[in-house]
Amino acid sequence: MGQFGIGQAVRRKEDIRFTTGTGRYTDDINLPRQAYAYLLRSPHAHARIVSMDTAAARGAPGVLAVYTHADLSGMGPIVCIAPIKNRDGSDFANPGRPHLASDRVRHVGDPVAMVVAETIDQARDAAELIAVDYDPLPAVVDPVAAVEPGAPLLFEKAPNNVILDWGLGDEKATAAAFAAAKRVVKAELAINRVVVASLEPRVVLAEFDAGTGRFTVHLGTQGVFGMRRAIAKHMGVAEDKVRIITPDVGGSFGMKTFDFPENALVPFAARKLGRPVKWTSDRQEAFLSDTMGREAHVRAELALDADARFLAVRMESHANIGAYPSYFSIFVPTMAGLRLLTGAYRIPAAYAHVRAVVTNTAWVDAYRGAGRPETSYIIERLVDAAAVETGLTRDEIRRRNFVPASAMPYQTPMIVNYDSGDFAGTMKLGLEKAGWGGFEARRAEARRRGKLRGIGMSYYLEVTAAAPQEAADLKFTDDGRVRMAIGCGPSGQGHETAFAQILEDRLGVPFDKIDFVYGDSDALKQGGGTGGAKTLMLAGTAVIDGAEKIIVKGRKLAAHVLEAAEGDIEFKDGLFTIAGTDRSIDVMALAARARTLKNAPEGVPTSLDDVGLSTATKNTFPNGCHVCELEIDEE
Repeated sequence: MGQFGIGQAVRRKEDIRFTTGTGRYTDDINLPRQAYAYLLRSPHAHARIVSMDTAAARGAPGVLAVYTHADLSGMGPIVCIAPIKNRDGSDFANPGRPHLASDRVRHVGDPVAMVVAETIDQARDAAELIAVDYDPLPAVVDPVAAVEPGAPLLFEKAPNNVILDWGLGDEKATAAAFAAAKRVVKAELAINRVVVASLEPRVVLAEFDAGTGRFTVHLGTQGVFGMRRAIAKHMGVAEDKVRIITPDVGGSFGMKTFDFPENALVPFAARKLGRPVKWTSDRQEAFLSDTMGREAHVRAELALDADARFLAVRMESHANIGAYPSYFSIFVPTMAGLRLLTGAYRIPAAYAHVRAVVTNTAWVDAYRGAGRPETSYIIERLVDAAAVETGLTRDEIRRRNFVPASAMPYQTPMIVNYDSGDFAGTMKLGLEKAGWGGFEARRAEARRRGKLRGIGMSYYLEVTAAAPQEAADLKFTDDGRVRMAIGCGPSGQGHETAFAQILEDRLGVPFDKIDFVYGDSDALKQGGGTGGAKTLMLAGTAVIDGAEKIIVKGRKLAAHVLEAAEGDIEFKDGLFTIAGTDRSIDVMALAARARTLKNAPEGVPTSLDDVGLSTATKNTFPNGCHVCELEIDEE
């Protein structure tokens, strides 16, 4: 392993530009003849649009165009693409979101018109001249209240505002286990909504080449190919007619993955006007238009036998997905997290019932863990309640009910199979490091100082995504460097450093000679994008696969260059060596020699370039014990 290999402490390569102010974000990009877009948004949570007069705005100084829903004929709505069914096997209600509201607005911030002008101030001023006659309607913002009889209805396609009625597990077996239980503990939980508030708000800059019929769209995203697919569909063109460019991204947290109205509206305007168009969200606008995270009302129960061993868990949730089902929205409060409802525990029976509910609020989608933090919260709250009910300590009740390491791999009642894990051992280590056993003495000492001190524990179990496949395109360049192109888009995680460490470790390529290429759909082979806790697992293994392919090719080439048998060539730490001799050539020099070979014998490669692919087909289940000790001033 070299100085910069896997696990070594290194300075992040990308931090030089971030800490010196030389990062390049989407809003830093400007094009000649660029115009500016501004979205007029609804001030009402729910209202009919009776009429809209845009004449004054169209005649305002600097205005190039004003677009309403009527101008977007042929542009299909934004729809949820989650592969989820109702409990009865039927499809979920998927009404779609128009890019600009047509006859009704369904949340504060719902866009109703877009103004494009020479300057952003001119666009804002003109938007104020648009006269919209709204007929306010009753609104509902609570997911439990939304399903009650007589609640305001958002869509005819969604009776009682329920988009999806979903279940997972064995309901009958779970009910039988509860009937036989000696104890049942319950929890009613409000999982609060969170706002993303990324350092860099969303930005879209688009231009259209009429000669080639091709769009170039600059925007922050976690993966360019998913965005290319969505925009091409809305524009009615083939995917190769859209190029997505994502420079540095100042935070995403899931949110910038999704299909937003502005992502298609800005390219639409660029094609119509024949010049580049840019839209930049401000912070208040982001709070009204970005996808938010989580929000559900949950009732959960845990059944125990006389020895405080868990028999079954069940829960019912009203998940608030906002005014429209977003890209993956209904997947998040259902399959994304609740397949882990039994957590790290041996629980024979489980059942989850979820209603995904639309309300007059901003839409909700995946955010930092996407369903798994909520699920962990549910089971861990139940386990703590069980500790209180049984009189056991919080560590003892967990220890008694963990899936033992000897039972791995372990099939849970919620369709997943844990590949490995030593939950009791991990908790033991965590409690030792946190000084769990000495807490009471520290609390007494704090009390003498007039402070209050508490301690809490949670055992968290995650699941990584096993798809889609990722690619690592590795090329040795003429200037003695390695170009590593990967389809996972970074937004602060340190991909440039992590992937370079893997390549240096496996191939011996100098860390400072590796150039990370990302965020350009024209420069990449493929990519599913960052998200689902899968990037290192998939893209990292693609880098390793690419390195292994290069080593195989390198042995053939080194044998030719060093005039030895291929079977005598060994590879270690970047060197191809004839076994038992000091004759060797390093991988960078070998790549350079490959480019100069002429009339190479059959089977001898003339390039070391290759593409690595991820091969993971199963999920993995990272897990850990978290301990928090907190001291507060009583006042």
